[in-house]
Amino acid sequence: MPRARVEIGDGKTTEWRSKALPRYQRLTKKAEALIASVYLAGTNTRRVKRALYGLFQGAVGKDVVSRAWRKVKVDWDAWVARDLAGEDIVRLILDGTVIKTRLDRKATNISVLAAIGVRRDGQKVLLSIKNKGGESKAAWGIFLGDLDARGLMRPEFVIIDGAPGLEAALVALWGEALPIQRCTVHKHRNLLGHAPKHMHDKLSEDYRDMIYADTTVEIEKRRKAFLRKWHLKCRAVSDSLEEAGDRLFTFTRLDPSQWKSARTTNAIERLNEEFRRRIKTQTVLPCAETVPMLLWALMASGQIQMRKIDGWETLAQPIAPISLDLAA
Repeated sequence: MPRARVEIGDGKTTEWRSKALPRYQRLTKKAEALIASVYLAGTNTRRVKRALYGLFQGAVGKDVVSRAWRKVKVDWDAWVARDLAGEDIVRLILDGTVIKTRLDRKATNISVLAAIGVRRDGQKVLLSIKNKGGESKAAWGIFLGDLDARGLMRPEFVIIDGAPGLEAALVALWGEALPIQRCTVHKHRNLLGHAPKHMHDKLSEDYRDMIYADTTVEIEKRRKAFLRKWHLKCRAVSDSLEEAGDRLFTFTRLDPSQWKSARTTNAIERLNEEFRRRIKTQTVLPCAETVPMLLWALMASGQIQMRKIDGWETLAQPIAPISLDLAA
């Protein structure tokens, strides 16, 4: 800011100082955040300067953009290393996804692993999001090990996408007794992949009737009927359902008010969909690390918000023992 002097009385003057901008700073924090978000979304420093020239009267140069970007990078580094011991997490939602984007002008698939925690008051919070190069047991083991090393306590209930590497990594870290729920939406997609297209509508109808039944007894009854019917109509479908075992029905051990939020990893799916929508018009992202950084930045800036889970009022109730008779 240019220096100026103001009269303070008795003919004396003093240097004027802006309350909006600290000394030697030319941009507000909001302006810096705007510049950083434009860069983070896949626009290089030259394009940022051209895009924001009119708004800042040509004040946005390469150094300004780089400085704003470094500030975001510092905040990101602090976030990924933060202590999680103080987070009262009772439920964990884990999922991996592949983001299609462009790096160095080439189409690239970036595998991103994400963890959302549910606090005891029902509020969802993003715990971690990282690019680990895949969804193998080793990749998930490193991802979960980082959460554990930063103080995250063993959750009471975990929802996963069904990837075998993730399930194995969870058991290795927290034991077989950990209540794990396989995402019912992912399993539905798997079942459809095993059936001829002309059977999809009837398969979906039978599956939804089973998964969305009102009581545990009714779910058990419809599960047995599903297996008998599809064992005859399409053996691959019944085999796929049996492969999931009791972990497809772990949600029935919770209070029924929680079933809707406990059946799927939709919280992360919606996050991924919003991210894809945001980068759909972008051309090239700076680097692979930018993918999780951008998703985090959308959350940190409040552009994406998460609400409390359905049935959070009953989270304090203990998880019931396995009640389904899985013998068809």
